[in-house]
Amino acid sequence: MTRRSTTVTAAAVLLVVVTAVAVLLPVPYVTMRPGPTRDVLAMGSGGAVLDIEGRKTYPTDGSLRLTTVSVTSPDDSIGIAEAVQAWISPDEAVIPRDAVYPPSKSAEESEQESAIQMAGSQEVAAAAALRLLGDEVPERTAVLAVTKGAPADGVLEVGDVIVAVDNNPTSTTAETVAAIRDRSVGDDVRLRIRRGDDDEQVTVTTTGLQNPQTGQRVPAVGITPGVSYDLPITVEITLPGGIGGPSAGTIFALAIYDALTPGSLTGGASVAGTGEVSADGAVGAIGGIQQKIVGAVDAGAEVFLVPAPNCAEAAGADIDPGDIRLVRVQDLGAAVDALETLADDPNGKVATCE
Repeated sequence: MTRRSTTVTAAAVLLVVVTAVAVLLPVPYVTMRPGPTRDVLAMGSGGAVLDIEGRKTYPTDGSLRLTTVSVTSPDDSIGIAEAVQAWISPDEAVIPRDAVYPPSKSAEESEQESAIQMAGSQEVAAAAALRLLGDEVPERTAVLAVTKGAPADGVLEVGDVIVAVDNNPTSTTAETVAAIRDRSVGDDVRLRIRRGDDDEQVTVTTTGLQNPQTGQRVPAVGITPGVSYDLPITVEITLPGGIGGPSAGTIFALAIYDALTPGSLTGGASVAGTGEVSADGAVGAIGGIQQKIVGAVDAGAEVFLVPAPNCAEAAGADIDPGDIRLVRVQDLGAAVDALETLADDPNGKVATCE
């Protein structure tokens, strides 16, 4: 072999090696593809997915499917080849990793946050369904997180509900925060809390927290407060592990509404959907709408409930005309009205994304 041919061969081998390494190197992106759906009205191997206690429920038929996306896990990474393949695929999307998994959070923290959002969405969904039915559902302050090393650390727990500060009942998060900040830094504050089925009273010493607007130190105990609801019923939704986030709230609320009212809300049809729901019934935008629609079509759904802000994006889903009807919903009441219309007439006039 001549020196020239040896040099060319070595260069070719080096090029192959460099290319292979480049293809395998992780890139700062994750892929998003259609995930499985789950029928909240179904009976699972261990019983009903949706279980309600404390009020009469009614039999129903059809299905109300929550939809999911499969995203690269926080512990995994993708290479250039996988990113390009997903970018080319009409069913997949490539998004910046930091948009899904903030660098400031560990993989465990991201998973815990997703699980907390899922649990919270079920409670909010129950509140929304009950309010639509005319119930009064009071708000309470829930502990969403406890800062490590703060006065509340070891005293309060995630999930605790604060019902009174210094024996003064508080009904909103704003009232609870205001009552604590009405104290002085270093004061002891007595909190009456509900932990599970038990009522307890605990004492926490306030510390100083700098107000970013005024620069002054204000009393705080080291928690992230959120909203909880005094529900007159107990709602339990049993789902496989790995399903998290708040985007199933609308489907949860519709399933609860369906169970608490006579007849079938879907009229026996297979309905899928998505959308974060608030306690007042507003349906909010979510991510991965195109992938969720494809997953719903694969599961045989006939109707897909789309949050109004997602309608333009939903129209770009990789499906054939006539595969599924994309129904636009602004709020829970509109979703119920649309499903009742379609239950009476599958071709009935409803707001759509087409």
